[in-house]
Amino acid sequence: MSTSREPAPLKIALHWSVALLFALALSGCGINNIPTYDEQVKSAWSQVENQYQRRADLVPNLVETVKGFAAQERETLTAVMEARSKATSIQVDESVLNNPQKLQQFQQAQGQLTSALSRLMAVSERYPELRSNENFLALQSQLEGTENRIAVARRDFIQAVEQYNTEIRTFPGRLWHSILYSDMPLRENFEATAENAEQAPQVEF
Repeated sequence: MSTSREPAPLKIALHWSVALLFALALSGCGINNIPTYDEQVKSAWSQVENQYQRRADLVPNLVETVKGFAAQERETLTAVMEARSKATSIQVDESVLNNPQKLQQFQQAQGQLTSALSRLMAVSERYPELRSNENFLALQSQLEGTENRIAVARRDFIQAVEQYNTEIRTFPGRLWHSILYSDMPLRENFEATAENAEQAPQVEF
């Protein structure tokens, strides 16, 4: 008595087809959203880092230029350099994203540098020759552009974190998080540390 059996190649092809359909179904249910959004958060954070570093790199030349015309403003110049030193001393790699306290320290340090730079800009109003200096005007333009880039980078980071956190807290992302991504925590976000903090500081002279 003979029994019909499926040829081995046909059986293998059938198994692969079922596996492919299952994978497609899972991807359609958002199984990859959490790691995808997490990578977007990290990418947005890198841009925040880049723009703050760009600003920090401008500070020494700015201070030296002001010193050439207003050396007597030693207290203000020293405050700017100290704020820059503190801001750049904080390690801002991806580990910061998992450490709310360190992220807050980073924000505070950058806020102190912003305040110190604002005081320096106010000092420049008292020195017409400084305000007309070509090097100073070039640094002004670069600083203004950098402040705008910082505002954009922060906004993009905030939006990326909100998307990631929302995915973890809502269905079906909440389900996938509990099953596959339980080691991926909610992300801390930037908080406004001053009034109108979402706006780039004015650096006009």
